[in-house]
Amino acid sequence: MERFWLLTWTTYGTWLPGDRRGFVSNVADSQGNAVRHNIPGTRCDKDIRGLHSFAEQQLAHEPVMLERDQASALADQFRETAQYRGWNLLAAAVMRNHVHLVVRVEGDPAPDTLLRDFKSYGSRRLNRLFEPRERWWTQSGSKRKLPDSTAAATAVRYVRNQQYPLVVWLPDEQPPNGGRSPEE
Repeated sequence: MERFWLLTWTTYGTWLPGDRRGFVSNVADSQGNAVRHNIPGTRCDKDIRGLHSFAEQQLAHEPVMLERDQASALADQFRETAQYRGWNLLAAAVMRNHVHLVVRVEGDPAPDTLLRDFKSYGSRRLNRLFEPRERWWTQSGSKRKLPDSTAAATAVRYVRNQQYPLVVWLPDEQPPNGGRSPEE
């Protein structure tokens, strides 16, 4: 059995709970219980200034914004990680503050394992080639199971058409193509 996943995560400190653009994180409902508004097709929470200010105060260091050479190193590492694990990387896009990957896997490995491996091996590559950081990424990320190959093809188009990528990689493009600049 094969599964398709769209994985997304952000760089450390760049998309915090309470963000005005919207966010998926626990918030308190009217009874004070923690809830998470993350059902596809429904609105997520946004613009909770007190929560955003609190999250900013908790940062251990400055937010991470990736550069083009870092993004290229990451795309190479994502391909290497997928190959080593026996996964099929269908698309990758690295932007200054987040990453999207579309992956096909055999069986049904835990999506947390997929996300953990891509992020941890990516961090190791960045720490080896650039100034090391304690944290490159936010905790966790989005792990969206795609129901079939048609949905995976749609996700690949979504990743390929990201606005202002540093690097976009598709299997027929070796090595990563460097993306499109904002001026193009």
